[in-house]
Amino acid sequence: MKNKLERFRIVAERDNVIQPGKEIYLQIKGHWHDRYFRNNQPISVELACGRGEYTVGLAARFPERNFIGVDIKGDRIWKGSTMAVEQKLPNVAFLRTDIIGLENFFEPGEIDELWITFPDPRPRKRDVKRRLTSPRYMGIYRALMTSGGFVRFKTDNTGLFQYTMEELGQRSDLLDFQSTTDLYQSPLRPECHDIKTRYEEMFTAEGEVIKYLRFRFSYEDSQNGNAPDSPGFANLNAR
Repeated sequence: MKNKLERFRIVAERDNVIQPGKEIYLQIKGHWHDRYFRNNQPISVELACGRGEYTVGLAARFPERNFIGVDIKGDRIWKGSTMAVEQKLPNVAFLRTDIIGLENFFEPGEIDELWITFPDPRPRKRDVKRRLTSPRYMGIYRALMTSGGFVRFKTDNTGLFQYTMEELGQRSDLLDFQSTTDLYQSPLRPECHDIKTRYEEMFTAEGEVIKYLRFRFSYEDSQNGNAPDSPGFANLNAR
């Protein structure tokens, strides 16, 4: 408990953590470029970022982009914010909030890329609406993404991946959809840059296969969007 309280104290003082109690927390919506990053680089957001390995790993590889990790757990964010400080990465921020309230912190079109990495699968039926790939969350993402931005999803959980494929298969507003049930044997592997979170390393060590998909939203009339059975809805499983 003492360590956790100390971590809470540290993140409360960190400039790269935006959380309740800080003035910028209520003012950052629509102002990530001018109030925090002070540049016009495109913004990538990682949801349920946990310890922030993916956010920090991507930021180190792509200094020409900005990266924001979102999580509600302050002790987890402490780890990612510490790594960003140690690596002197000015293109990293962490936002401490519930993901369902994402629209309170981003204007429409402010997010250029979205990563959903190993979220809680929420296997109980009563928790379906809380899955980060459920329709209500997809509606939030669509409202905040740029027209050409990719949504990228990684998981080890077969049930969550199948659920996500089924839900996305019912949409008519997806472009450039591709997926694989075995990322590390797939031509899609380079898109994930071989960055592994603590959970991914643990799951792969246990023999779990990593699943991945990505797509863009179409913002044209739904009649003109790619239907799920069009060439844009592809599975690139390696065999």
